[in-house]
Formats: sequence, structure tokens, C-alpha cells
Amino acid sequence: MATEKSRPPGLSQDLLAALLRTLEVRPRAQLVAQQAVEVLSDATAVLYLVEEDQAKNQFWSAKAIAGDVHLDSAEIPLESGTLGALAERREIVVFAGKELAREDYAHLHTRRTPVSLAHIPLFADEVLLGCLEAASFAEPISDDELTTLQELSQLAAPCLVSALAYEQERNAQLASISRLTQLYDLEKTFNSVLEMDELLPLVASKFREILDAQAVNLWMVKDENELLLLNREGEDLSVQLGSLQKTGEGIAAEVSDSGEPLLVDDPEDERLKKRNKNVEEGTVSSLMAAPLMAQGNLVAVVEAVNKLDGTRFDEDDLFFLNTIAETAAGALHNASLLQSERKVEILETLVRVSTEITSTLNLDRVLKAVVTLPGSVIPYERAALALEQRGKMQVKAVSGMAQINPGDEDVARLREILQWAALSGEEILVKQIDDEVDDPREETRAKFGKYFSETTMRAFYALPLADDEGRVGVLSYESSDPDFLTDAHLEMIRILAGQATVALRNASFYKDVPFITILEPLLQKKQKFLAMEKRRRALSLVLAASAILFLAVFPIPMRLDGNATVAPARTAQIEPEVEGVVRRVFVSEGQKVRQGDVLAELEDWQYRSALAGAVAKYETANSEMNRALASNDGTAAGIARVQAAYWGSEVQRAKERLEKTRLRTPIDGFVATPHVEDLTGRHLDAGENFAQVVNNSQATVDVAIDERDVALLHRDAKAAIKLDGLPLRTFKGSVAVVSPKSALEGEERVFYARVKVADPQNQLRPGMQGRGKISAGWHPVGYVFLRRPAMWIYSKLWSWLSW
Repeated sequence: MATEKSRPPGLSQDLLAALLRTLEVRPRAQLVAQQAVEVLSDATAVLYLVEEDQAKNQFWSAKAIAGDVHLDSAEIPLESGTLGALAERREIVVFAGKELAREDYAHLHTRRTPVSLAHIPLFADEVLLGCLEAASFAEPISDDELTTLQELSQLAAPCLVSALAYEQERNAQLASISRLTQLYDLEKTFNSVLEMDELLPLVASKFREILDAQAVNLWMVKDENELLLLNREGEDLSVQLGSLQKTGEGIAAEVSDSGEPLLVDDPEDERLKKRNKNVEEGTVSSLMAAPLMAQGNLVAVVEAVNKLDGTRFDEDDLFFLNTIAETAAGALHNASLLQSERKVEILETLVRVSTEITSTLNLDRVLKAVVTLPGSVIPYERAALALEQRGKMQVKAVSGMAQINPGDEDVARLREILQWAALSGEEILVKQIDDEVDDPREETRAKFGKYFSETTMRAFYALPLADDEGRVGVLSYESSDPDFLTDAHLEMIRILAGQATVALRNASFYKDVPFITILEPLLQKKQKFLAMEKRRRALSLVLAASAILFLAVFPIPMRLDGNATVAPARTAQIEPEVEGVVRRVFVSEGQKVRQGDVLAELEDWQYRSALAGAVAKYETANSEMNRALASNDGTAAGIARVQAAYWGSEVQRAKERLEKTRLRTPIDGFVATPHVEDLTGRHLDAGENFAQVVNNSQATVDVAIDERDVALLHRDAKAAIKLDGLPLRTFKGSVAVVSPKSALEGEERVFYARVKVADPQNQLRPGMQGRGKISAGWHPVGYVFLRRPAMWIYSKLWSWLSW
């Protein structure tokens, strides 16, 4: 007995509400497909939308599946099988299962054969939007069910159109946010790097990453009409790294001349054909280029070659490239300015070194200048200079060494490597990167592998010094950084080497002159003495012996003297911690103050206002907390407690800021700022100096002692100070500290003896000058008067005869 088929259910209000609640395409499509399955009994449903690929080819894209069915691919050709019949007819198409071959619906994978297969089109303004595909496995699809499915498709079409519009708008917003994020990241990354060698590969890699390009080329301006391909990220076989382009020779030159971005997206374009002329694989099919302009000047040209996804660049890509090019241009401009400043600094240093070594014939001074002065611009860790003496290289100057000890292990190791470098007769640069020594010769790799392991250096540069008369010596620079020398540094060193060779040759010639001028007078005196009669000669010997005995035995006090300068024992700079206008000054110049005294006040109305506001909000928060506790509202009480704690801390900070408007002295002393009372009404920034307080109860006097006498200085030695401003009084004291570091005073090197002097009458003032004498004990007359000449003679003899 046949049973009557039930009437299909209509579209429920719950479906409409669910469609309104969801905003995206797939959830809405899933609701529609599920509703279609509920309309039919024992059925499946698939909802498709018509989409296009990059080549403008249309296809069915499955957005939702309901029931016992699955698809091999979510993308099906538009003309495929039963779906193709719908695309052709653009109306409802219903197939009986017995009329269909399996190949007609090959895109559907089910374990049963459908009894009916229906396709209901979805239209949006008479444009085919998609279709609803329903397969029934128990009974054929009735007219009522088909009518319900048609009503469902009519309802689904506008819902899916709005969902597509929503997703497009959302994706556009996300793309805009992504672009803004990328721009921010680019600007932050580029502006954090000022080194040109680091910035160029960074710019190319970032551009390639953002543009999803096969390669990015960076053409730098070499001169007015020429570009140099200086950096590349990725692979581009159409142009070699280091290539040059002049006006009219390529796309980069065209962009350079016009100053406008350029997009070439046609592989048949003559410019691309010319570029791909000698390329068999990896040809350029799409290219865009943009100028990098900074302050109206061309800095570089950037090229993006081929998209990695196989599509071509479009106008949006070109606009984005031009946008990010502005950020890169500014960073490259800043890096080029830094390079220019460094070149100027190198030239200034070169002039200073040249002036120093050519203005003297003192060999020691020339040696010291050559190894120390270039350190202000060349980042070496050790510089050394060896001179040739008797066919061997002798180390004469090493940066950081006051004296050269030939027996020192480091000096001996350095002398050996400099001897080897001098024998090569040419410029040498050896580096160790990781554990490998970068040199083609096995002998060199072995020698420097051992040398670098013993010295912790990783780079060695040596340059022979020679002139027309032969070899003078060798100059070397070392560092633990393998890449410490740039091209600008190498150029400076070569120029310096030429000047140093001349200076060292002249100083060496002059050094021999004093030896001759000293021996000749001595020989003349000796001949004159031997020509005297015997009695007079004996008397002269007795007088000379007596004088020598007197000089060697008779003691006298020895004093070391030098220029004396009074320094304040303690000074405090009074600086406001907050900005404001000085409302009132309570002190004047020379006034005595004690620690904690208020010297001045700043205008504080804004800080008082802030304090009052914070107190009011703190009290309000406390009231709200108490009210919540009274009503047993734990959540509100907790929130109010947090707010009360916050405003309590704000009250404390406001009080601290208010207190900082009072400028207090941290020490006892006297106000040393002239006309401090006239600063009323002046605006002070935080940290700006307002006044100075000096404590002179016990003054320190710095006595400059010549470096040749520093060995005689010791702590607690008695000292006497006579100042120009107080000529009738002598201040007594003792040495508290001998400075460990020398200072340059005029043309002499001095060490400062810090002499503590009691000043109960407060007569000493900072900056007062005079003369100081420090006791060095009792010594023979000859030691006191002849010590310095003897030291000078010894040093000369040592420099002439010792090695």
C-alpha cells in the first residue's frame, strides 16, 4: 500500500534569524545547505559560488556541504557535467538518477546512487552567482520540494551577496592594516640602521619579502649619468651584480632620468626582450621600478622582478612599491650622510697626523703619532711600527705601550710577524672568519692560524714603508673584528704610510747628528787637557774630585715644584627636577647655606591643582569602596579598591612633584652663582642649572708635577702653597693623592698631586692660581741639581745604543 508523501516544510523564522546572525559566506552557505537537506528526505546538498582565477577563467567553488557526500576538489570547472548544464541554461535543472551516467556527476562522491539530482541557480541582479545542488536518494524530488528549494535559493542569494561584500570590505581593511603594519615595521627597521653596508642588503631583503618578488635589485647612483647594481636579494639572471647602466641603457636608467615609478607587465615589451636577450631560463616577465628620492635628490633605484606566485605586478603593487621606497630613501640618505661625515673625519684626522709628524724631527714623537692618532677614526685594537736596523725589523712603537720591552712575549711575537710581512714587500690583509683563515696560501694560513689563536686577534693588516733609498720599516694594524677596515680606512692608511716614510727617514737622519756634535767637543777638551803641564793637570784633577765628592755626599732638601690651582673641595649644582618659572629666590651670591635650605621656589599652581584633583579622586574612590562594602557588593568594592590604590599613588606622586618645586641645597657651603637673586621670573627646564653651592672649608690644591719627577712623589709628603691672590701667606698641607693618569699642560706631560689644605678662614676660592712645592726628602747636591740632565743623557744613550 503506497503511503502519501509528506508536504515539505516551509522556510522557518529560525533560518532567517540564523542568516542574519552570521556575517561570513561559509557559515551562511552552510545554513542554506543544511536547510536544503531538511527540506528533502534522505538527501545531500552542496552550495557553490562562481569565482574567477588570475587568468579570468570561471569555476564552481564549493562553500558548504550537508549530508553524506564529499568532493575531491572544492574547485570544479564551470562547464563540468550536470553543473555545466546549469551554467548553460541558467534555470532550474532536475535530473532523474536513471538518466544519468556516473561521469555526469563525477564531482560528487557518495556511496549510493541518487534518485534525483537538482540544481537551483542563485542570481544577483541577473548575474549567475552560484547554485544549490541537491541529491535525493530515497524518492524523486517533488514539485513542492523544488518550489521550497527555489524559495530557499531566492532568499540565499542576497544573503550571500551581502556576505561577500562584508568579507571583501573586511579583507580590504585587513590588507590596509597589514600594509600600515609593514610600513611601520619598515620605517622602524630601516631607521635603526645607519651603516650603509648593513642597510643595503636589509632594504633589498625587506622589499622582496613584502612584494613577494623573485628578486629585488638596488641600483645606487655612481655619478650623474650612471647607476651601479650594488645589491640584490633573490635570483635575477638578466643582469649581473656590479653592472653599470647609463642613460638610455635600461629600465633603471629610465626611472632615474624621469624620477617616476615604472611598471612593465608585458613579456613582449621591447625593454624586457632586450633584457632577456641572453637568458634561457628565468627570464623577466614582469618588472616594476621606483626611484628612491631624498630631499629632491635621487639616491637609488629599486627594481622588483617577477612575482613568486606566477602572476604579474599591477598598479596596486607599483603604488605600494613607490610608498615604501620613500621610507627606504630616507634611511639611505641618512646612511650616506653618515658616510660623508666619516670621510670628513678621516680627512681631518689625516691632516692632523700629517701636521704632527712633519712638524718635528723627534723620532719618538713621530713614532707615537703614527700608531696612536689614527685610532680616533680607524677602529683598530693595536697598531705597531717596526723600523729596519742592521737588516732586521725592530718594534719601535705599539699603541697602548709607553715603552717597548724587547723581551716581552707579545713584542717578540709581533716582531716575528712584522719581519715576515716586511719580507713580502707588499700590502697584506689576512682575516680569520669563524675558524678559517682567509688566504690562498697554505703557509700563510698556518702562520696566522697560530698567531690569531695566541693573540685573540682576527684581522691583521700590514703595509711596508719604503722610499727611493730602500726599506724604512713596516706599519701594521690589528683587530678582533675581521671587517674592521673599510675602503676609506685603507685609503687613509696608504696616504699616511707615504707621509710616515718621509718623516721617519728625516727623523732617523737627524737623530745621528747629536751624537757627532757631542763627541767632537769632548775630543777637543781631552786634547787641551793633555796639553796642560803636569802640576796644573794634577790640581785640576783634585778640584774635580772634590767637586764630585761634594756633589755625591753633601745632602740638601729636595723640593718638587709646579703650578698650583685651587679646586673646590665639594661643589653641588642646584637643578630643578621639574620645569617651571622661578617665583622667588631666597639667597644671594656668597651667602652661606646649610644642607636642606630652600634656595628658591618655582611657580607651583599647576602642581597644587594636580594634587587637589588627585586627592579628590582618591577620596571619591574611597567613598565608592565604602559604599560597595556597605551594600555587600564585593565586585564593585574590589574595583573601587584598585581605583583608590591608584589614586593614592597619584596623590603621593603629586606631593613629590609639588615638593620638587622647592630648590634645596644638598650640602653646606656658599652660593657661588653671580646675581642669583636676578633669576626670579626665569623659566627653568628640568635638569637646567640654577645655581652652584661650593664648600671650601677644606680646599684641595692641584700641583702639576713634571712626569720626570713623578717617581719622587708619595702620599703624605709635606707641601707649601703660595697663591698669586694671597702673596703674603703660605698655606701648608700634605699630598692626599697622586693622579694615576698624566695630563697635557702646554707641551709638557704632568701628574697632579692633590694637596689637602686647611682653610678655616675661608680665604681660598676655586680657580686661584700660584706655585706649589712638595718635599721629596734629603738628597745629595749632585742628585738634586744634575738629576734631570743625567736622565736626558741616559735616555739619549739608550735610544742610540740599546735595542
